[in-house]
Amino acid sequence: MDKGHLQKLRWEIVATIIGFSVVPLLLLGAVFYHEFSSSYHAKVRESLRTLVDNRRGALDLFLEERVSQLVTLAHTHTLETISEENYLNKVFNIMQARSRSYMDLGVIDEDGNHLAYVGPYYSLLKGVNYKGEEWFNAVMAQGIHISDVFLGFRKVPHFIIAVLVRERQRIWILRATIDSDIIENIVRAAWIGKKGDAFIINRENILQTSPRFSGTLLGPPATPDFSKAVGTLVEELSHAGEKSLYGAAPLSSHRRWVIVVQEDPAEQLSPLLSARLLGLVIGLFGIALIVTGAWFSSQAMMRELLEMERKKAASEHMAIQSSKMAALGKMAAGIAHEINNPLAVIGEKAGWIKDLLKEEDISKSPNFQEFADAVAKIEYHVLRAKKITHRLLSFGRRMEPVKEQVDVNQVLDETIDFLENEARYRSIDIQTDLAPDLPTITSDASQLQQVFLNIINNAIDAIGKNGLIQIKTRYMPKHAQIAIEISDNGPGIPKEYLDKIFDPFFTTKEVGKGTGLGLSISYSIVENLGGRMMVASQEGEGTTFTIYLPAK
Repeated sequence: MDKGHLQKLRWEIVATIIGFSVVPLLLLGAVFYHEFSSSYHAKVRESLRTLVDNRRGALDLFLEERVSQLVTLAHTHTLETISEENYLNKVFNIMQARSRSYMDLGVIDEDGNHLAYVGPYYSLLKGVNYKGEEWFNAVMAQGIHISDVFLGFRKVPHFIIAVLVRERQRIWILRATIDSDIIENIVRAAWIGKKGDAFIINRENILQTSPRFSGTLLGPPATPDFSKAVGTLVEELSHAGEKSLYGAAPLSSHRRWVIVVQEDPAEQLSPLLSARLLGLVIGLFGIALIVTGAWFSSQAMMRELLEMERKKAASEHMAIQSSKMAALGKMAAGIAHEINNPLAVIGEKAGWIKDLLKEEDISKSPNFQEFADAVAKIEYHVLRAKKITHRLLSFGRRMEPVKEQVDVNQVLDETIDFLENEARYRSIDIQTDLAPDLPTITSDASQLQQVFLNIINNAIDAIGKNGLIQIKTRYMPKHAQIAIEISDNGPGIPKEYLDKIFDPFFTTKEVGKGTGLGLSISYSIVENLGGRMMVASQEGEGTTFTIYLPAK
């Protein structure tokens, strides 16, 4: 599997994991947030509606109580009695003792003349005639009148409650000025948060109380116009580039007044925004965790896939090698069998010619020596050919191993003894590091010796002269195996030859110095004994053959 395909597969796995994890997470988060946001917005609107209704109720209660007190006072007294200023002052003091909401009291006749007055503006208002005032005409027409906030003769913002009394043939008016601070305090109770505001406007959209941010008393408010509101309403509107949440409701006791409450949505929705931010952080953390997990999972899957590919390739290579060895073994055995017969005939005839050369008087022939040398070469090469065919037959027969208890260390010592003279002659040092705890194994000592001879002999040939061969054994109880390492510091095997050295007839030796069957036969023997043989080599640094055998 090539690198590009692996990268593509890795990204497909990562994308699949992220897609099937993140998309449901985002959908679930979006649904939860939408439901929670809708519920919270509805709750905020409902809270504002309740606040507006509460403030309107408080104002209505206050004004209705004042109207009721004045109506009671007016209809329980005659004009003569209440227009007596000492008596009126006494009544005013009693009213003030119970409530500080009245600023003054006055009695006006039907012609607008101020008959009696008690309060802080006596010198200014005592002789005033109100017949031309708007509130005077309103109370004369309606009987009870609550005015807007106005300046009047005193040039101070105030509002009044006036009650008309019809006493026999006379009409008079009881008028009271209400302390607007009390109204202001009732309205200010609706100032919520750092940007909240509340105020009263009349039907001409003129402020009747002092707002916190939205204008000045008796001026227009810096908000949308709610003066035409007929019932309680809650709306989110933009004004002057800022979005606000407004609640407005007209008073029941004074239909000309509308209470307006303003709230900052960001402030009111700050818990929702905090929850959204927290959810966003948790979501991003979750996504980062999923992406990280997907990446590492894909890495682990790729490693597992590569390991499986490697094992598959090794298995296929071993299967191909075994198949090739079996096929070549059959072929070699057939070839050897077919060649042995003519070789026997050639050898026999060469021996017969040799005997004739001894018996016949041909020694005097000037070519006698050439005949003798030719016959000797024929015998030599026939003998060599027989050795090759013998090895081919051994390779082809795949003789079943003899099962016996084998001390591998001892087999190695005996093998080294065979080659010790050759190694000494070439100044090659053979060093051993044989594990003392190496267990005896069930194997074939003769075949193992043949394997060791082939490998060590190849190492000697590869080194030539002046070198080092190291032989080590070790026990691997975890895998129930023993390992034999045979290393040399020769020239090493070229990389392109490494996958061919176990092929029959492959040799890097000079022509005539090797058949190319030694390692093939060794590989076949080790495999037949239930083990495996591996080679590692680096050009210029030497070669190491490692043989693993089952320790049973």
